[in-house]
Amino acid sequence: MNFFKPKFWDKNKISFFSILLFPITLLIKLLSFFKRTLTKTYQCSIPIICVGNIYLGGTGKTPLCIEIFSILKNLKLNPAFIRKQYDLFQDEVDMQKSVGPVYLDKKRINAVQQATKNNVNVAILDDGFQDFSIKKSLSIICFNEKQWIGNGLTIPSGPLREDLSSLKKADCVIINGKKNRNIENKIFSKKKKIKIFYSKYEPQNINEFYNKSIIAFAGIGNPENFFDMLVDNKLNIVETIKFPDHHKYSEKELENLSNKTKDNNSILLTTEKDYYRISEKQKKNVKCLKIKIEIENKNEFIEEIKKII
Repeated sequence: MNFFKPKFWDKNKISFFSILLFPITLLIKLLSFFKRTLTKTYQCSIPIICVGNIYLGGTGKTPLCIEIFSILKNLKLNPAFIRKQYDLFQDEVDMQKSVGPVYLDKKRINAVQQATKNNVNVAILDDGFQDFSIKKSLSIICFNEKQWIGNGLTIPSGPLREDLSSLKKADCVIINGKKNRNIENKIFSKKKKIKIFYSKYEPQNINEFYNKSIIAFAGIGNPENFFDMLVDNKLNIVETIKFPDHHKYSEKELENLSNKTKDNNSILLTTEKDYYRISEKQKKNVKCLKIKIEIENKNEFIEEIKKII
């Protein structure tokens, strides 16, 4: 499935298209309400740390899950990633498998039970905030400061999977980006006693790409954020190319990208997530920027985790 996010989703005002789609938005809300009402919630025998979002895509869930895994390992625990099985998200699965065990199932509760049998003693539930079948020990919601909640409407009128009022179910919010008091106030208006943390991406191998001409490409939720990070780090970007989120690159597309570099003696640079979707044959022609998420007040964040383990 190729999906480009509609531009009107991130407008500050409600567009004609949002209004046109509003009947479908109401229908989806109604169906979600019935699903939530009819879903049985299970209490698991191990702590469940849920990392989710409200804004659809590009909020930094995957690197945060990996950082939480590292924190749990340092606490001498035996964590694992729990995911619902989707072929579309194999890139995220492969990234997480590079650092630890991943349990997949069409029903997340089955994946948790399988992990428990293998002596996993804490589960990181990736993208499970809208899954009401599992009782969470700690629910963390990710936002990107630049996109925030877009036009504030739910799918398909806007980019939200749920209304902002769903923050009442969350324990912590992590905002990737700069401090923003307006965003903080809106969050506190929905839940006063919620913890807010900030994070930022730290490039790990940026020095490899200085003094080079770069064609950057990405098929992620918010590719503009990746391109902005390259510019902010003063790399010489000669062209940027966007692909749909989770795009599976064909050999022809990668050959075309490679041919572009011959015109200006440049290199191809993409995200680590995109790199996992590139064939082994073509990887020799592409570089990837590795990033690590840095959490401000990390010790305080770790204390929130310690409360539930």
